[in-house]
Amino acid sequence: MAWDFETDPEYQKMLDWADEFVREKVEPLDLVWPHQQFTPLEGSRRDAVDPLKAEVRSQGLWATHLGPELGGQGHGQLKLALLNEILGRSQWAPIVFGCQAPDTGNAEIIAHYGTDAQKERYLHPLLEGELFSCYSMTEPHAGADPTLFTTRAIRDGDDWIINGWKFFSSNAATASFLIVMVVTDPDVSAYQGMSMFLVPTDTPGVKIVRNVGLYGERDNEGSHALIHYDNVRVPGDALLGGEGKAFIIAQTRLGGGRIHHAMRTIGLARKALDMMCERALSRHTQGSRLSDKQFVQGYIADSYAQLLQFRLMVLYTAWEIDKYNDYKRVRKDIAAVKVVMPTVLHDIAWRAMQIHGALGVTNEMPFLGMVTGAAVMGLADGPTEVHKTTVARQVLRDYQPTEGTWPTEWIPGKREAARAQLAEYLDAEVGNL
Repeated sequence: MAWDFETDPEYQKMLDWADEFVREKVEPLDLVWPHQQFTPLEGSRRDAVDPLKAEVRSQGLWATHLGPELGGQGHGQLKLALLNEILGRSQWAPIVFGCQAPDTGNAEIIAHYGTDAQKERYLHPLLEGELFSCYSMTEPHAGADPTLFTTRAIRDGDDWIINGWKFFSSNAATASFLIVMVVTDPDVSAYQGMSMFLVPTDTPGVKIVRNVGLYGERDNEGSHALIHYDNVRVPGDALLGGEGKAFIIAQTRLGGGRIHHAMRTIGLARKALDMMCERALSRHTQGSRLSDKQFVQGYIADSYAQLLQFRLMVLYTAWEIDKYNDYKRVRKDIAAVKVVMPTVLHDIAWRAMQIHGALGVTNEMPFLGMVTGAAVMGLADGPTEVHKTTVARQVLRDYQPTEGTWPTEWIPGKREAARAQLAEYLDAEVGNL
């Protein structure tokens, strides 16, 4: 049989190395330079991080999901999932391993759809970790519905001029370039009338109005920008993948982004479970350890079961992507993973927080950050409700309505059919009475 739940022994050795490396050498970066992972490296940060990147390269784990022609190892999505489970524990780890969001998704679409000149200018430095990128898609009034986008790009000779507003453009403040999704032909369906442009962040007219923070972050110190594109002029060769191709490109970009978020979420949720179990074994109250309390045991059991189910979903979906090399074909399962992801992280982090008592809600523990992160995961790359609709529609394609009044599994009808099928035996049974 082809079923196998074991990791290749040689790759498992690499994962074991990564696990120890992240714990011992990368997680300290989170404590010394928190939330600075998307700030271009300089000074002491570069001195500390560059040698770590070199170690990762020497182990053959840099940008493992990309092919050798792009500087990666060509391991594919399943092996990336196993690695990302480890990297998800740390803010800095994806940077150190060359597979951070949103740059992985942005690199993937430039690799697929970019010209040689675009790859030289944007992709190669991106893969080297020398610059960061931003995917600028969502609009303030439209949310995640691209059919309502109004940001326009109009031809002016050989150039394009972009005007409009974008919201929640992650990492724009430290990005070197933006991938902007705009309307180029309003007279046709949005599915044919939208395009993507590669826009350097310092292009005149790109105005970051403010950087929106998540709850608890200081004003204007967040990483999700409100951007005004005010008569932004870009050359014709800034067009990515051809005019009207934005939706095709987006399927590649968002499909990969969603599954990568899920991979890393496994690691973060497991970290919360680890802390939950440690605390349950360490704290005594009411005459016994927390781990002896049935309510706490229920928290642990529920968390373990949720995490195991979620992990298997993610690994299976990653396997499908590798097998079919077609995000559209795997759309249903990617959407299902996206639906489950925020609930799993929220529930496990919340239980871990409860078991830690008052300490759990302080800024001395990471749980409320995880809960906030779960809320973000429920909205990033499309809200949970939209993905539920996608899953339902895809599932329903495999079914047909009944032709008669009663359901197919209506027992009286099935019993009558069964009796007709077995009539000769029933008649013999009666004859023997």
